[in-house]
Amino acid sequence: MPSGPALEVVDLVKAYGSRRAVDGLSMHVPAGSVVALLGPNGAGKTTTIEICEGFRRPDAGKVRVLGRDPVADATELRPRVGVMLQDGVGGYTGATTVELLRLFASYAADPHDPHLLLEVVGLTEAAGTAVKRLSGGQQQRLSLALALVGRPELVFLDEPTAGMDPQSRHGTWDLIRSLRADGVSVVLTTHLLDEAEQLADDVVVIDQGRVVAQGSPAELTRSGAEGQIRFRAIAGLPLDQLVDVLPLGSTALEPEPGRYLITGDVTPELLATLTAWCAHQQVLAQDLSVERRTLEDVFLELTGRELRT
Repeated sequence: MPSGPALEVVDLVKAYGSRRAVDGLSMHVPAGSVVALLGPNGAGKTTTIEICEGFRRPDAGKVRVLGRDPVADATELRPRVGVMLQDGVGGYTGATTVELLRLFASYAADPHDPHLLLEVVGLTEAAGTAVKRLSGGQQQRLSLALALVGRPELVFLDEPTAGMDPQSRHGTWDLIRSLRADGVSVVLTTHLLDEAEQLADDVVVIDQGRVVAQGSPAELTRSGAEGQIRFRAIAGLPLDQLVDVLPLGSTALEPEPGRYLITGDVTPELLATLTAWCAHQQVLAQDLSVERRTLEDVFLELTGRELRT
């Protein structure tokens, strides 16, 4: 395991004709972490990942995978890196599930047991089924197993839960968490923002070939945004008095009679101050709720709300 980051990308550039699909992109993935790449269609995610996997050559910039060049050192990196592609299992559709997994296991120095891995991804009952007869979700789970059978140190997962039912999706989430617990580094691309929020240690938002935001889900949802507290009570509370006792920068509004909105840095102290003030006023704060931005809110603010093809 390298002492540095599992993946390092510095000033990466890739152009197709006059269009720069990747335009000076930099990011890094600490060893043993899960990093999610988010971005609208055409943002440059897939091109970036294909360069990191060694499938494309960059026009400029530096890429190091486990400390190595993904093109020049491809032979050395191949046993150490797992790749789960969007198009699933490729052209091996005539083989059975277990036959295909055994084939991929034969390429590895110390593979996982294929039958145990099929059990982990929930495909034991489909072991003897031809790949072409698997459902879309089953093929996704098989593709995940193929990416993991060689015990990789770093794994690239491209839309890993696309087409899965809720049970399989949550099972895949648990598997990704177990990979991180075992010290495996994971680079995850997904359009499911709740998936990134649940799994990622860090999120990298890409748009027009550049990184437009990077940080933990908590940092991104907190940064630049005020929290909100809503509650119901009798109409006409003296809100100027409430603001006087709340932390500096907080506001208090009554958008509708008897419905109140508090904005500011929502902390346990602010919540305690609010409820204590209500108690002093002999007022019961009903339906009190604390709201915050989601990762989807952040994503739309950064990349826009219009549809892209």
